[in-house]
Amino acid sequence: MPLLDRVELAAVAGRSASAVYKGIDSLAGERLVASLPHATEQIAPTQRFRLTASGLDRLAELSGTTTPALLREHPASEEWLRLLMRRLDGVAVIYRLTAALCEEWFPIRFRWYRSAPADAAIALPDGRTLAIVRCGRTADRTAFARRIGRLRDGPGFSAALLVMPDEVRLRHARRLAASQPSVCFLALESHAATASTESRIWRAPSGASAMSLATALGLLSGRGSWGREPTRRRRSPPRSPLEEADDADWRLSSRLKPAEKRTVDLLADWPWLAPDDLTHMLGVSRRRVSALTADLQRREMVIAPRSGGRRRLALTDRGLSWLAHRDRSSPADARRRWSSSLLDEDAPLEWRNVSGARTRQLLRHLDHTEAVHGFAARLVRQARSMDWDVAQLDPPQRASRYFRHRGHLHSIQPDAFGLLRGPDRYLPFFLEWERRAIRPKTMAARLAPYLRYFEGRRPLDDHGAVPRLLVVLEEDLLASRFMAVARDEMERNRVQIPLFVSDRERIESAGPLGAVWLSGSGWQRHSAFSSR
Repeated sequence: MPLLDRVELAAVAGRSASAVYKGIDSLAGERLVASLPHATEQIAPTQRFRLTASGLDRLAELSGTTTPALLREHPASEEWLRLLMRRLDGVAVIYRLTAALCEEWFPIRFRWYRSAPADAAIALPDGRTLAIVRCGRTADRTAFARRIGRLRDGPGFSAALLVMPDEVRLRHARRLAASQPSVCFLALESHAATASTESRIWRAPSGASAMSLATALGLLSGRGSWGREPTRRRRSPPRSPLEEADDADWRLSSRLKPAEKRTVDLLADWPWLAPDDLTHMLGVSRRRVSALTADLQRREMVIAPRSGGRRRLALTDRGLSWLAHRDRSSPADARRRWSSSLLDEDAPLEWRNVSGARTRQLLRHLDHTEAVHGFAARLVRQARSMDWDVAQLDPPQRASRYFRHRGHLHSIQPDAFGLLRGPDRYLPFFLEWERRAIRPKTMAARLAPYLRYFEGRRPLDDHGAVPRLLVVLEEDLLASRFMAVARDEMERNRVQIPLFVSDRERIESAGPLGAVWLSGSGWQRHSAFSSR
């Protein structure tokens, strides 16, 4: 288990923390282990350890075997180290979950996977086996669904533990897991990284109540199996720490600080974001944002060109590749969709000259992109000053929902999805920023997908509460006209949508949480997130 920290090592080894600290210090003094720093938003700064080439030789000597045999049987080679370093943020979460399991079941056996659908597997002392499957923040929904589907073709695990980045994708994964022949339990990554086995954070594919991991695994019986991947052909001994001073891509998860990782995640969600909007989303000073983006530019992970009269921020191909490796997705797909690289280096930045298909569209409709970014930034800033917490804020690529309506597959493609959490409730919402809905016929066409979506139980199944639909138009007159058209369409289709309509000027002056929204049968404006 390379790259354990001392707390995790104490748990999986069954030793006291003081003994592990002394042992690590002794091994480090003899240069048998090397350390590296690591931290994420969920995991506090720590030092992670791995064997050096000298340490591997000493282990072979003590075990009565050879170094090539250890490299063949364990993930101790330089190639394995680089792979785990690329995934280090996810590796840390899985290790924390494993350490929690050791509170209840000891000793355990552990196995990493390179290309299997599971990230890792754990064998409990009684023979039951657990697959651990982590869904990264930027993982593609379709690709992750394929990973879940591939679980049925692999080893017969006793259960699978699915670790998800947010509530919406957890609900989506519950539907996927319901069709699995093996038992699945799901939890949010932020909970799995910090909880004990008694914390009630795990959910089954069906049923509303959460349970502890001890309770969940108490429902399992019988031995399971786990698979072993073919041994890699290249099995080089780990390099000396003195040779690792370079800023290679595979070391970025260790080199980046949590604030820098948060910045990269935000720019992955909202390409071409203005620095002022990034300041509001991060909740830090403009000087701090300048320092963060300057550091990321020095690492060649972020660019800051000028477009539309403003400086804008976007990820480079290196930043996209780092995210893709971290979340076990395809770097080539990420670059094809989101690359900000110029097709012609000698030509100026414009939408026709950008290689990424999705970022090209965002740059082509820059006024609309900037309006959506501004709404998201104002929402985060305003919520911070009130009693709301923006628990989730998804860009268009994650805000879409696919559903079946009267036997046909349909979708809604909003400009954003958000989840506000208050003192005693939470409110999901979709955002549609409309610039082209001018005529009544066009307005009705924009509303039609939502009428289909809200006709059944799917909104409640997707979010646990019926989400609001926020529609912002360019002018006050258009907003009033859209509201009138929407009322007629809802009455004609006999479908009620929790619809709130406003205009750009009011949103920019009073903010999304202000009393700027039209809804219902009256024409009095109020907050879309009040208790009405």
